[in-house]
Amino acid sequence: MSKVKVGLVQMSCTANKEDNLKKAIARTREAAEKGANIVCLQELFTSLYFCDVEDYENFKLAEPIPGPSTEELGALAKELGVVIIASLFEKRTQGIYHNTTAVLDADGTYLGKYRKMHIPDDPAYYEKFYFTPGDLGYKVFKTRFATFGVLICWDQWYPEAARITSLMGAEILFYPTAIGWATSQDEATNTEQYSAWQTIQRSHAVANGVHVVSVNRVGFEQDGAMKFWGGSFVSNPFGTILYQASHEAEEVHVEELDLAKTDRYRTHWPFLRDRRIDSYQPITKRYIDGE
Repeated sequence: MSKVKVGLVQMSCTANKEDNLKKAIARTREAAEKGANIVCLQELFTSLYFCDVEDYENFKLAEPIPGPSTEELGALAKELGVVIIASLFEKRTQGIYHNTTAVLDADGTYLGKYRKMHIPDDPAYYEKFYFTPGDLGYKVFKTRFATFGVLICWDQWYPEAARITSLMGAEILFYPTAIGWATSQDEATNTEQYSAWQTIQRSHAVANGVHVVSVNRVGFEQDGAMKFWGGSFVSNPFGTILYQASHEAEEVHVEELDLAKTDRYRTHWPFLRDRRIDSYQPITKRYIDGE
């Protein structure tokens, strides 16, 4: 299919896992009613963003993948005839947990998962306490409607991740994410941070000639100390914003993408043609020290 309709579900969450899943299912239905072929849910949508603290109790939120949530979402995908991108807290085995996104095809088939590769450790984002870095590498998923890649939140800042996923044949890069502002911050800092976040992802769209779809959560969490900034958006391969959600409201939006235009973008600005792959070996070093 050259034209595909992508659904973005930007929502707030509570401490009740079952209620969050029900809300996500209802919002997925709403996106399907609006014509969506592929629906992307935000990062860790079945819970509050629990990585603001290091608490062993939070490991109880995890589940196997495939498991209960993917079974329920797979049945929903089959019923609605849509692809679902579902970010979940994965319990791989005792003591090994991942931040993982599962992909359910439009016939309900579980196509596989991507495990978040880049794991942050910042104030209010203590993810290294919970998540083992991904070991599946970068992935693309060939679905009924499109071939796409999934990268997760902190992965957004790394051009290497976007490049490799695009070189594997992704027509769209999806970024489920959870990022917000400390409510103690000033507005200028908020504006600068959101601009940086969106700009780096738009740059991935331009550099690789692909559409980018970024889906963030919204609402106040951490007893009001954190405002997740929403601002979910869709960018075309030249970095043009086709849609941007608000910073406050829950939203379900469906955007039509014309994937046939990718060739025009890539031939007019042929960045992939002119890559000097013979010169890139130093990128695998941590830092290139001077002699």
